[in-house]
Amino acid sequence: MNVIVSNEQRNVLSGLDIDIIKSITGEYDANEIVEMFKNFFYNKMILDVTAVKDYHSVKSFQTIAMGLDVEKIVFFLPEGSDVCTSNFLSKLVSMGIYNFTTNVEGVKYLLEHPNTYKQVAHIQQLNDVSNNTSIATVNQINDSRITNRVQGSKIIGVRNVTEHAGATTFIYILKKELKSFFGDTVIALELNKHDFQFFGDRNMISISSDQLQSSLARYAGASVLLVDLNDYPDDSSCEEVLYLLEPSTIKLNKLMKKNRNVFSKLQNKKIILNKSLLSNRDVMDFEYEAKVRVFYNMPPLDERKKNQIFDDFLSRLGLISKKEDKKDSGKIFGLFRR
Repeated sequence: MNVIVSNEQRNVLSGLDIDIIKSITGEYDANEIVEMFKNFFYNKMILDVTAVKDYHSVKSFQTIAMGLDVEKIVFFLPEGSDVCTSNFLSKLVSMGIYNFTTNVEGVKYLLEHPNTYKQVAHIQQLNDVSNNTSIATVNQINDSRITNRVQGSKIIGVRNVTEHAGATTFIYILKKELKSFFGDTVIALELNKHDFQFFGDRNMISISSDQLQSSLARYAGASVLLVDLNDYPDDSSCEEVLYLLEPSTIKLNKLMKKNRNVFSKLQNKKIILNKSLLSNRDVMDFEYEAKVRVFYNMPPLDERKKNQIFDDFLSRLGLISKKEDKKDSGKIFGLFRR
């Protein structure tokens, strides 16, 4: 069953011959639409964008893209309006909105044949040529590839170096701490596993590695994107990567037996000693023996509570600003405070 949200174009949409479970008419804030439908089951939504207050602003579309599954929405655009220019449409494509049209036939087509990125990739290319290109139904195929980096968000990858170093739980805690600063604009993606489902957080999403680029494009409006890389070998999609090591004797010895040159490959990387009980002196010894620099010495954390140490960690990552605490100013090894 389908949903229709309409306003100025309601008369045009009234002729659609489809099963309707719910139809509303009027003008609504983007957040109101998200709240109405985020827990409502439907197959597809036809959204007359004139029903969205301030629909001329990209931010309204970002709110909807962050709160609802845009793969299930057909955006019905008013023909000839400023949302039909290649510049505006390129921004929609960048946030993962691929299904938009200016006529009823286009709505019918997209309900049955939703677009993928390939069908709309040419919109971003057109934007380089013209800033005033109008559209009808978008169903052309273009073989352009998505670039390795999606602009706009801070994309941070997390990778276990020792076995079971805790990347999944680390990301959960990191996301929860970031939420207190950035709200629901923090998204976590997990590659090739389904452990995120056990946290019950709709902004923690499990995907396959071949969905990574399209997912980064879809959530390009996020403030921070956290990626649990697992066994995915390519780091190039991330602005930076955090490498987690659990510094227990058995984990480190297993790592060295598997790859004796592992630490040479980690030089100049952001190494996190996770679930670490090492003292400042122990960390210095570890750095000397491994010939690497440790970015942070993270103690075991309670995932159910707020962990104050993360304010310092986020500050060092450059995600938040934090004034230096005077009582710590005399510590020589403040970088590794526990």
